[in-house]
Amino acid sequence: MDPQAMAYLGAGLGAGLIALGAGLGIGRLAGPAMEGTARQPEATNDIRTTMMIGAAFIEGVALFGLVIAFLLVIK
Repeated sequence: MDPQAMAYLGAGLGAGLIALGAGLGIGRLAGPAMEGTARQPEATNDIRTTMMIGAAFIEGVALFGLVIAFLLVIK
């Protein structure tokens, strides 16, 4: 098979898995944060701050993965 076609296939699969992983990570982060806010409304600001930091790390890792997937295509 053509190496360029394999690069496109790998980049497409990689981008899809990255989006799936980031979505699952954000979902697993936001659900318990909402539960914690519902149980302790007075801790909303602390929970929100911690959640935003975690979400930023998840999105950062997803962005790095997407850049690697694109590098496969232009290689």
